[in-house]
Amino acid sequence: MEVKIGVQHAPREIVLESGLAAEEVERVVAEALAGKSALLSLTDDRGRKVLVPADRLAYVEIGEPATRKVGFGAM
Repeated sequence: MEVKIGVQHAPREIVLESGLAAEEVERVVAEALAGKSALLSLTDDRGRKVLVPADRLAYVEIGEPATRKVGFGAM
């Protein structure tokens, strides 16, 4: 699952591939925004952990990973 996180006062967004389902990512984000935890914590497919202060979240976009096309073909 591809997750894009916008952080306030940061020029770039954070993009990661997570093994979690969309509903699980949404639950974790909702808990962080509700104040149940001070940090949004997600782990990517490679085992790296991303921590973002919940009060600095601008947006979170949850979507399917983009498939890369290989080869040449008519478009």
